[in-house]
Amino acid sequence: MTNPELLTRADVLRHGRTPFVLATVVHAERPTSAKPGDSALVLPDGTVEGFVGGTCAETTVQLQGLRVLETGESLLLRITPAVDTGTEGAQDPVEGLVTVANPCLSGGTLDIFLEANLPPALAYVYGHAPIARALLDIGRVLGLDARPASPGEPLPPDLDVVVIATHGRDEETVLVQAARAGVPYIGLVASPKRGADVLAGLDITEEQRACVHTPAGLDIGARTAGEIALSVYAEITALRPRAARAARSQADSTAPQAGAEEVDPVCGMTVAITPGVLSLDRAGSRVYFCGPGCRHAFADDPSRYAHA
Repeated sequence: MTNPELLTRADVLRHGRTPFVLATVVHAERPTSAKPGDSALVLPDGTVEGFVGGTCAETTVQLQGLRVLETGESLLLRITPAVDTGTEGAQDPVEGLVTVANPCLSGGTLDIFLEANLPPALAYVYGHAPIARALLDIGRVLGLDARPASPGEPLPPDLDVVVIATHGRDEETVLVQAARAGVPYIGLVASPKRGADVLAGLDITEEQRACVHTPAGLDIGARTAGEIALSVYAEITALRPRAARAARSQADSTAPQAGAEEVDPVCGMTVAITPGVLSLDRAGSRVYFCGPGCRHAFADDPSRYAHA
């Protein structure tokens, strides 16, 4: 059973809109140190909280967990001492299953389910009229984290959507703030003529102006507040602003990315380059290791692994 403290920690991360992966051991073949029910959290910076096995198993879970955070797709991870690379009797890859050869294991096999926990797209809705209320209600039904917002309040860095339905009040202030913050989707509920006039008068770049959609929503002949809100979310769904936010965040971030990986020259394992990864300087370059055993072996005789 998953550690209650770990579940409490997961709830805190969800509340704080921090993405994480919940790794749970679902099957273990002896000899292994982990048992079914053991679990851990993998955070975006590569931190692993909890227990899913020894150092080498944890390193594999860390690497695959960061990949899951990047794709958003949960998977079953099978860690074995070795994988048959021959062609005879080889099986086709199974969808949703990733098998990794881990030479550090003492002979057992671990099956670990990696569950992606990504915060829902965050949407700020401005206004108090029926359209704004419908935007909040329908957005929540669709699974978005839709929240009422007020002009002038700070915009969080993971904000995906801004929809303004204030009917002429404080529109310019919110539009400029959202555009300069790089919010992927910005919608202004207005008539075509008024929307065009408001957009033309904004003190923003042309690139930023292109992120503002007015009239907000697809043309579905909407008339009621609910129908207008539905048309806005249809446009948001078509444009997928969350994907744009993810791409922008990765481009702007100075933190190690999930794609930063190196091969341990001692055991051949692929390791994620995170702040806590073990490494050594060698001939002007950095060498990374899955655990202290491999680092010690390399430090004792670097020439043995010079061509690894």
